[in-house]
Amino acid sequence: MVGIRAFALKNKLTFFDLREQHGLLRNIIIRSSVRGDLMVIVFFHSDNMDEINLVMNYLKKTFKEITSLQYGINQKKNDTPEGVDIVVFNGEDHILEEMEGLLFKVGPKSFYQTNSKQAYTLYQITREFAELSGKELVYDLYTGTGTIANFVAKNAKQVIGVEYVPDAIEDAKVNSQRNMVDNTRFYAGDMKDVLNEAFITENGTPDVIITDPPRAGMHQNVVDMILHIAAPTVVYVSCNPATQARDLQLLDVKYKVTKVQPVDMFPHTQHVENVVQLKLK
Repeated sequence: MVGIRAFALKNKLTFFDLREQHGLLRNIIIRSSVRGDLMVIVFFHSDNMDEINLVMNYLKKTFKEITSLQYGINQKKNDTPEGVDIVVFNGEDHILEEMEGLLFKVGPKSFYQTNSKQAYTLYQITREFAELSGKELVYDLYTGTGTIANFVAKNAKQVIGVEYVPDAIEDAKVNSQRNMVDNTRFYAGDMKDVLNEAFITENGTPDVIITDPPRAGMHQNVVDMILHIAAPTVVYVSCNPATQARDLQLLDVKYKVTKVQPVDMFPHTQHVENVVQLKLK
């Protein structure tokens, strides 16, 4: 953000040195929504509150369009926000995304597709590949803030969402409440540990499994459990076709690929999201 850099130089504020592990200004996350909401999160390394307040007040006064202004002090060895307390300095603690009249709360640590407009295309294809009639029990694995779960809920009997990040699951529950969706349930925990026989017994055997894992793909335990469940339809959404191909090869024991649709979520790069429909052989 050019404004912060100029302000920092003018006020002789320091920038974070990754090698030496010192300095004030570390990194910034900027998130926007199709509604025009704008979230700015500034991460500091130094915990000098006088300097932090100086920067945050500058942003508050200068950029009136920011609807959610937050900060965190990150003294870890990496830039991930996990384990960092995020403080609301001004405005809301979230932004809202909108899709087919549904509103989705997106917090500072919540995953949501960076390309909001193409996310709608991605989720439309996912819903189409799920071939829902309104009678199905759907498992939405790696549900994030429950975007896909809530998006397909009106076409299903019930949707069960599972996600590793507890904050995202809380947002998923809020999203269901906000949109008056009453046929979803959400669970927080590591997928390879949560998805087991006891979970299936409690929630029922799914007719459709939607899985949207991170770039690393699915853990072997998750693949094995999907094969054990043997749902008639699996829809695999991936941001990394390489790990998706690996997982599809493992699922080939019981499943055949019936539809494939790439979605260009990242224009001017080599990256794509890819949606694959699988059916039991």
